[in-house]
Amino acid sequence: MNNELEKRIEAAVKNPQNLGEMENADAIGTVGNPDCGDMLRMWVKFKEEDGRKVIDRATFQTFGCQTAIAVASVATEMLAGKTVAEAMSMSGEELAAPLGALPPVKIHCAQLVEGALRSALGGEVAPRPPAAATAPTLLESFTPPSAPQTKLKIVLDP
Repeated sequence: MNNELEKRIEAAVKNPQNLGEMENADAIGTVGNPDCGDMLRMWVKFKEEDGRKVIDRATFQTFGCQTAIAVASVATEMLAGKTVAEAMSMSGEELAAPLGALPPVKIHCAQLVEGALRSALGGEVAPRPPAAATAPTLLESFTPPSAPQTKLKIVLDP
């Protein structure tokens, strides 16, 4: 990676925007690969603006590398004010654009963010589940429900 890209990623990781769960989200999307450990969940809240339904706020949580955190951080900032159609038309490359061009080995980070966004917005906003129903946590998403109990070791990159 070039030095400027590394600096932008480091700055985004040191001060990530929109990190964390969102209560009362209108849409939630999760995407990832438990085999390699990269996972990302995105929460989206809508509002009415000038007669249009637009994204008011998006937040995220991830089990991923620094680049995934940085892309999710800048992408959630970019989504505010966009309609579902506008957000769904954005590619991973566009979502990562504020950081600069990612090297080929890190493109999957932008695709992870794009996938979580598409998962959340897919086919418009789903009706909210009853208050008693909750989505599994990101950590619970690592283990398939039918899998036997196994230990999971998470190692954070220094």
